[in-house]
Parts: sequence; structure tokens; C-alpha cells
Amino acid sequence: MPSMAGEVEADKAVFITSEGKKQFVPLENSPEALTALARGLGLSDEIGFYDVYGLDGEALQASAVPRPVYALIFIAPPHAVAAVRAIEGTRVVARDGLTYKGGRADDPVLWFHQVVNNACGLFAVLHSVANSAARAYVRGGSLLARVLAEAAPLGAVERAELINNSDELAVVHTRAARGGASRVPPASEHAELHFIAFTRGEDGRLWDLEGNTDGPIECGWLKDDDDALSDRALAMGVGRFLERAGGNVNFSLVALAKNAN
Repeated sequence: MPSMAGEVEADKAVFITSEGKKQFVPLENSPEALTALARGLGLSDEIGFYDVYGLDGEALQASAVPRPVYALIFIAPPHAVAAVRAIEGTRVVARDGLTYKGGRADDPVLWFHQVVNNACGLFAVLHSVANSAARAYVRGGSLLARVLAEAAPLGAVERAELINNSDELAVVHTRAARGGASRVPPASEHAELHFIAFTRGEDGRLWDLEGNTDGPIECGWLKDDDDALSDRALAMGVGRFLERAGGNVNFSLVALAKNAN
């Protein structure tokens, strides 16, 4: 994928670690930053991310999230995510290696292995849009449309390299990261939070999608009227992490949905 010229230069958008890995400017964990990133990639202005303030009735009502919700992005500390993955026996690439192949025409989801540090937000957006009804809102000819089309026939390793080698993605990610309300750290600063996407797939199943696991994780079947924020979806997805959080409340949740107006 060709480089993109612009006010964000490559040496400011990307830091190379001592291990030779690319590291992006950390993205603020807010619906505004995620929406800016998604729209910069090529998602329609008709759709965006919304804060979910809590999962009980009053908190959900206060969130005023439009329905249906296509996907959720769950943002959590790494130790909490690691604890759940260990309890459930989930293979993690850093420890167990990558065995997931991908690239088959009958793959139920488009999953991306993450090899870029500080890019969890980008991968969560890619997973949320590529594997839900939100894909219908990707603008034709956009960077996002091109990335998804090029990635589909590739195996997991080649798909990861596609993202790793794209200067355009680095630039768009950096612009979104610099547009947040909080302090913008340099690309050399390692971010701690994990971003996990939970999507209602076109096949009716809920998927747990994170670039650090050894492939996509199927959570189970949803009913026809269940969206990604339904009680059933929450129990199979985010609820697994909250149940085992051990009192840790350092989590946040955003929903991807069509704008109400």
C-alpha cells in the first residue's frame, strides 16, 4: 500500500522499538477518538462510537446509545485481560505462537493479528467494522475499503504485514490520536490498555476479536433480535471479563451504532 503524504511525518507517527517493532502514538480510549479514527479510515458519518456508562438499566438508559449496536469495544488493563485468557485456556500469540491461518473464503470473520504496538484501537476498529453490519457504511474507494478488500484473501501473517507496512494507516491513526482531549504521548511511550472488539457477525454469532489471541474467538449464537449490547451478547462477551475482574473497575466500553439523527 503506498505511502501517504501529509502534515504527519513518518518519524512522528511511528517509533521503532529496540526489538525492531513499529509503535504508534497511543490512541485515547474515548468514543470521540475512535470515531475520528474510523471516519479518517473511511467509515460514513452516519455511524459512530458511543460511551456505555454501565450495564444496568439506568446506566444503559443514561448512555443513550442508538440501537441496534453493531459492535462493542471493551477497553481494559492487560492483567485483567490476561487473567481471563488464562482461565479460559485461550492461546495467546506472544506465549503460544500463531497457528491460525486465515485467508479462506469460508472464514466466518476477518481477523487481524497485531504486530504494531500501541495500535489496539486501530485493530479494534478494523475488527468492529469488518465483522458486523457496520461494513455497509464503509465508503467505496476509501482506505478502509481497500484494506479490507486486500486483507480478505491473505493468510494471517501476510494480513499482519499489510497493516504493518501501511504508512497511510500510521498517518490516519496519528491524526486521530492527536485530536483527543487528553495529553498526547509520543509514539515512544508504550500504552498499557487492551482494546477488544465484540461483534455480532453476519452469521448471527458473537465474536471476541483481539489481535493478540491466536485467531478469533467464537462466543456463541445470538437470537435474531439480539444486537451486540443485548443481555445475551453481554453475558457471552464483556460479562466474562467483568465476572472475573476481582473488583477491578478500570474498564470502559464503547458501542458502534448508526447515529440517531
